[in-house]
Amino acid sequence: MSTAAVIGGGPAGLIAAETLARAGVEVTVYDRMPSVGRRFLLAGHGGLNITHSEDRDRMLARYGRSAERIAPMLDVFSPDDLRDWCAGLGEPTFVGSSGRVFPQAFRATPLMRAWLARLAELGVRIETRHRWAGWAEGTGALRFTRADGEAVEATPEVALFALGGASWPRLGADGGWVELFEERGAAVTPLRAANVGVQVAWTNVFADRFAGTPLKNVGLTVLGRDQSGRGDAMLTRTGIEGGPVYAIGAAIRDALDADGECVLRVDLRPDLTVDQLAERLRRRRPKDSTSTTLRRLGLDPAAIGLLRESTGGALPNEPTAAAELVKAVPVVVTATMPIDRAISTAGGLAWSEVDESLMVRRLPGTFVAGEMLDWEAPTGGYLLQASFSTGVVAAHGALAWLRGESARRSR
Repeated sequence: MSTAAVIGGGPAGLIAAETLARAGVEVTVYDRMPSVGRRFLLAGHGGLNITHSEDRDRMLARYGRSAERIAPMLDVFSPDDLRDWCAGLGEPTFVGSSGRVFPQAFRATPLMRAWLARLAELGVRIETRHRWAGWAEGTGALRFTRADGEAVEATPEVALFALGGASWPRLGADGGWVELFEERGAAVTPLRAANVGVQVAWTNVFADRFAGTPLKNVGLTVLGRDQSGRGDAMLTRTGIEGGPVYAIGAAIRDALDADGECVLRVDLRPDLTVDQLAERLRRRRPKDSTSTTLRRLGLDPAAIGLLRESTGGALPNEPTAAAELVKAVPVVVTATMPIDRAISTAGGLAWSEVDESLMVRRLPGTFVAGEMLDWEAPTGGYLLQASFSTGVVAAHGALAWLRGESARRSR
């Protein structure tokens, strides 16, 4: 029986372990935490958004610069395949009003419990509290440090790494693998915060009043760039976060890298044009206050507060100018929040370092999946979908490599 080590017990690692075990490989999963799937379980606390129902082309666009590399992996393990997999574990899925896909129980716990039972039935061994410490000199064995400090080694025929990025250090994804891979000559794109809030220097008055208040149904764009996001954003004491911010995260980072700051344009009424808003403003009653007039445009106190914050309180009186401001409130972003506040990570092992089966070119028999690779995507099921898909592809690659090795040994 062939042997495989899977290093990392998140979704990418566990689906790879399942795929390998189903093919008759003896699999051991190593994870440095006391239990596997911790981030997966945390993601499911508010409802496990496991994938998305939108068509393939729209989904691929969510992966930005990595769409071409992700595309064949979605063909191998598609959103429909992921939904079938969930149903096979006794958790059929449903499509929410936004197109996002959730398991019937809505939480991750029942799914994970059934998954671990299946892995046990397949003979997958799970070793927790084992932190990967690199490769042994000379032999190339995998080195691990246990929680009691004891060093142990493993010599599987193939190794599949799925250690995540660096955005969840308390759950195991701390980016500690980067230096170890770089020591082997592998190129790693620096890990950066993705799906993360941004920092804005609000005035104390605005922060005190509106921190923790949502901006409902707004559109966000980055000045000079064509990426956009729409939905509910959340005002925080130090900035702004939420789905529409995450959707344009790459554009925000690019602008910060180029200019040291980034100007967001916030469209407070994305369903109305400038002309429609201006016409409503022209119907202002003589005794109406500015706040009353803005409320008649459908703006709530947080939106009105943002308008005042952006102009120092001096809102334009001319209807067209006021309408243009409502459609493009400038908000100056000074930085993203730190990586340990992020939902996910951009950067990772460069695509040039792996072949189509996700084997590391300079490390034959070593495969990589999940967020260790250099891709990113917004929230909405895209992160988990690509993690599962890359895990399956890497496992298929490992099986093909094992078959080739077996054929070579038999000659």
